[in-house]
Amino acid sequence: MGNMLKDRVAVVTGAGNGIGRAHALAMARQGAKVVVNDIGTSTDGTGTSRSPADMVVEEIIVAGGTAVASYDSVAAEEGAAAIIDTAIENFGRIDILVNNAGVIREPRDIDEVSFEDWDIVLKTHLYGMFFTSRRACSCMKKQKYGRIINTASHTAFGWRGFADYSAAKEGIVGMTRTVARDVAEFGITVNAIRPIAAWRGTKENIPLVAANRPEDVASLVVYLASESAGNINGRIFEVWKGHVGIFVDPPPVKEVLRNQNGWTSEELAELIPRTLAKDLKATDFPEIINWD
Repeated sequence: MGNMLKDRVAVVTGAGNGIGRAHALAMARQGAKVVVNDIGTSTDGTGTSRSPADMVVEEIIVAGGTAVASYDSVAAEEGAAAIIDTAIENFGRIDILVNNAGVIREPRDIDEVSFEDWDIVLKTHLYGMFFTSRRACSCMKKQKYGRIINTASHTAFGWRGFADYSAAKEGIVGMTRTVARDVAEFGITVNAIRPIAAWRGTKENIPLVAANRPEDVASLVVYLASESAGNINGRIFEVWKGHVGIFVDPPPVKEVLRNQNGWTSEELAELIPRTLAKDLKATDFPEIINWD
């Protein structure tokens, strides 16, 4: 057992399986008291079960740690509030919130995405982060301390068939940057990760993903949740096995056309193809992950 999070109280949503489970176990090993939240749904958001959360809690307790289960849904305002209240009622405070809960639907082109798919994906990822963070920050402000880590994704850079998932995940990045500014003066930090690791929704035909373990992601999250990371706020990280990187914020502009008198549309139509859009093709897209 370590002591990086000794006596801190952590809430991890979506902690019954995969990356969330790894976060909960790692935090407990570092001395945190953990609220293991999971509604026990399938990867596409159907069905519920208390078993996943209960199993992680049992594993933590058997190992000598402290944990309680939460079965509420982050996608509902009252459910998200109840998750945070579980920490307050059982442990008297909340120091750490890891927004990890999520669902994913089968990939579809935008004209085939149903409202049901769009709604459940955004509610779970983006609304869920909003609901839990709002409740947690009201508590963290009073105690002048807190750590929030949000789960984004490289998918948001552009991945065919995942308009709903991409929208939710990049929304999380934008919220992370803004909420960090809202709460910095209260000793609270808010950061996000773009993790790559095998989880229960990983397809077997993605070997580069399958080689990465949820535990590889949890190590960074534990650090960001610790007192040692108090100077890191509003930042976005990528993480997988043996790789931890930080993104440049704001993203640099590659090239700029300047004219103090402004541009006409005709001028831009003549100039942009020779400069900003030189050699671009409508069907060519950059790689969204550098595997080096």
